[in-house]
Amino acid sequence: MVNFGKVLASDQLEEWKEYYINYKMMKKKVKQYVQQTQDGGRNHEQVLKEFSRMLDEQIEKVVLFLLTQQGHLASRLEKLGQQRAILTEHSDISQVSQVREAYRQVGLDLVKLLRFVDMNATGIRKILKKFDKRFGYRFTDYYVSTRANHPYSQLQPIFKQVGIVAVAGALTRNLASLQDHQGSFISIYDHPSITLKDPVIEQINNSVQKLTHSTTFLTFLGQHAMIIPEDVQTSSEDLVDDQSYHFMSLMLNLVNTFLYMVNTYIIVPTADDYSVSLGAAATVCGVIIGSMAVAQVFSSVYFSAWSNRSYFRPLVFSSIMLFSGNVLYALAYDLNSLTVLILGRLLCGLGSARAVNRRYISDCVPLKIRLKASAGFVSASALGMACGPALAGLLQTEFKIYAVTFNQNTLPGWIMSLAWVGNLIWLWISFKEPDHFAKENAVNTQSSDSGHGRNDNLEGGLAQPLLTEAKERQGENADNNENDPKESHKAATSIAAAYRLLTPSVKVQLLIYFMLKFAMEILLSESSVVTTFYFNWSTSTVAIFLAVLGLTVLPVNVIVGSYITNLFQDRQILVASEIMVLIGIASSFHFGSSYCVAQYVVSALITFVFAEVLEGKTKNKKTLNRPPPTLSLKQAL
Repeated sequence: MVNFGKVLASDQLEEWKEYYINYKMMKKKVKQYVQQTQDGGRNHEQVLKEFSRMLDEQIEKVVLFLLTQQGHLASRLEKLGQQRAILTEHSDISQVSQVREAYRQVGLDLVKLLRFVDMNATGIRKILKKFDKRFGYRFTDYYVSTRANHPYSQLQPIFKQVGIVAVAGALTRNLASLQDHQGSFISIYDHPSITLKDPVIEQINNSVQKLTHSTTFLTFLGQHAMIIPEDVQTSSEDLVDDQSYHFMSLMLNLVNTFLYMVNTYIIVPTADDYSVSLGAAATVCGVIIGSMAVAQVFSSVYFSAWSNRSYFRPLVFSSIMLFSGNVLYALAYDLNSLTVLILGRLLCGLGSARAVNRRYISDCVPLKIRLKASAGFVSASALGMACGPALAGLLQTEFKIYAVTFNQNTLPGWIMSLAWVGNLIWLWISFKEPDHFAKENAVNTQSSDSGHGRNDNLEGGLAQPLLTEAKERQGENADNNENDPKESHKAATSIAAAYRLLTPSVKVQLLIYFMLKFAMEILLSESSVVTTFYFNWSTSTVAIFLAVLGLTVLPVNVIVGSYITNLFQDRQILVASEIMVLIGIASSFHFGSSYCVAQYVVSALITFVFAEVLEGKTKNKKTLNRPPPTLSLKQAL
């Protein structure tokens, strides 16, 4: 794939050529800055000031031209509005048709303007990214937050698109009013359910969606799921994306996500009773529950590498492993073996395909619905987390079929094994491997006859890893391939290699993430032990309590994603969440003479809810290092 400079040169409109940002000049300047700082000719402060001033001037050029063009379009709409007003009194079908075509021509010109904004916004984002990469700064965060939040911001017309959206709204309203040739003038405001089917309006909507393709809530959910939108693609790439997208395959990935979370938490209410029935202490339930998460650490590495070559085969393998693990978990009761029980949970953890599920959404879902799919991923996880304990609460029965026992301890394993068999059959029938994998597999099959296929497959398999280097290669070769993931990323083939690629700030975030997950898992895994000891809760009561905790995930994401992130900075949310988690943990201890249900429930809710908030914001920091939440880089550009 060619670099952005060549894309900009080939796709820009000739008559507007002088108003585009001079990406080529700025890229050369960045190289000069690097050389000058290395030679000692300039210090970093001088470079930052000059680069900021240069970028301000380029953005100002774009914005002033954008406002001029918006004015021209508004003037044309005003004249057409006068003509349309006359038609309301003297309806003439031929004149209606002429006015409608004139409106459509304005719409086509608006699409050109939207593409102009899109191309320049992409260039601004890329030059900031290149500057950060070359100098090792987080200059983008500073630049975007200071410019976009200033009362005289020139980024506002680009990322808010208020004027453009107003023009688009006027076009849509007036075209809708001319839709009926019989003279029945309708209003999109009085009939919001009416969708105007006009090719020009659809082009405008698609172009606007490309610039502002998510709400704050969907963006937050996508980041919470660690699914990060890629840079805006060209129209030709969008077309390929749409053609290769397969809805049923996406659904199967979400079903896999849901079933895995159900599988994780369905045993929580009964794990202590199961361990006691096998002759172990009730607190061994923590080992039983946690063994699945331990195995998941290792599965994430090989699944991420496997997803370089296929999505279908890892998902099939995942279903088989989870089926086997659940069968062993269920049979451990009749075999009276704690070892078999833990081995079954380890196999379930080794079948965790969440890395594949996330990557499928990131790589194979079109940009316009990617954040909705990301929200679906988080929703499926939250729903599975709530449904798991709730389902366990319904399995309060006991019977035997031959020598196999079915009770509240074993039924979760049997139920989930049947679910994974059904998932495997559905997967085998309905899943469609993405087109680029199908083509690569065909090429590799042909090349294997020449004796070099095995090496080619290996190289191809490591070409686009999920775990990548934090620093991309420097130099001219990297510049010419800045948009090519196969050239700009390199595989981390082990946990140790991946750890070495992490920056100190990411390591701190990982430590925070580990501690909050540690607190959450202690809360969940020991809930049945604590509540049975102090309150004599039944398995059904524990299951209901855990299900309610799981159901808080989505409302918390709604509140944080839609409101809290617009009011406070990430740092403030992180600190406040950490304090509240500490308060929740501290208040869960038995200090006085009595320990009441209210104390336990309130402390558990505080710990769980704010750990969820902390988890979402920590993932955002790890994956994006994004600017303050009032203005993310994606929203700004």
